[in-house]
Amino acid sequence: MKILKNVKNKQLTPSLRRRFEVVEPATIGHHLHYGFMDSRVRSMLQDVKVVGTAFTVKTNSNDSTMVHKAVSLAEEGDVIVIDRTGDTKHACVGEMVVYAAKSRNVAGIIIDGPCTDIQAIREIGVPVFATGLSPITTKLYGISGEINTIIQCGGVAVKPGDFIIADDNGVLVLSQDLNYEEILEKAEFSERNEPNFKRLLDMGKPLSSITKADQLLEQTNDDYKENDR
Repeated sequence: MKILKNVKNKQLTPSLRRRFEVVEPATIGHHLHYGFMDSRVRSMLQDVKVVGTAFTVKTNSNDSTMVHKAVSLAEEGDVIVIDRTGDTKHACVGEMVVYAAKSRNVAGIIIDGPCTDIQAIREIGVPVFATGLSPITTKLYGISGEINTIIQCGGVAVKPGDFIIADDNGVLVLSQDLNYEEILEKAEFSERNEPNFKRLLDMGKPLSSITKADQLLEQTNDDYKENDR
C-alpha cells in the first residue's frame, strides 16, 4: 500500500480556474483530441459542472480502505479520481463516502466502476461520475491500494494534480504538461463565435456554408476529378 503527498498544479491560477468554470468540455473537444474519458464514465446527477485537481486513488476489486483514506485526506477543490483496476461489480463509493467528501468541500468524485446509494447521493449533491450502479459494495480489508500515484480511469492516464473538467457530457483530464492558456483561448474563441453562427442560421444560411464544409466538399470533388483524368 502506498500513500503519497497531494500534488499541486502550479499552472492553475485562480484566474485560469474561473475561466475553465465557464468553458464547456465539449468546446475544448473541438480543439483537443485526447484526455477525454470513455463515455461509460458518466455523471450520476444532472446539470453538474466539476472543475478541480485530481486526487488519485487505486483500489483492488473489493477493498475500499484507500477510498476511505483518500476522502479523509482530500482538500477543498480536489476531484477524487478512482482506478478500480478493472472491477465493474463492486461499488466503492456510496452515501457515507460522498457525505464525507462534501464535509471536506471536495469538488467531485470520478470512478472507473459503479457507485451505490444513488438516492442519497442525489440528496447530498456532490457530483459523482461512474460507470453505473451496483448494490454490491467493497469492504475494509486493508490489503492493497495507492493514493496520489499515476492511475488509469476511463481509458485515460491520470496523474496527481492534473486538471479535471467534467459535466453531463463527460470527463476531460488536462495534463499539467499542456498549455492551459492556449487551450482556453481556442475554446473561448469558439464560444464567442456561437452567437454569430446562430444568427446566420436564423437568417437562413446553411450550416455547411458557415462552417466551410461546402468548401471542403468542393475541394474533395475537385481532387476526385483530377485523379479521374
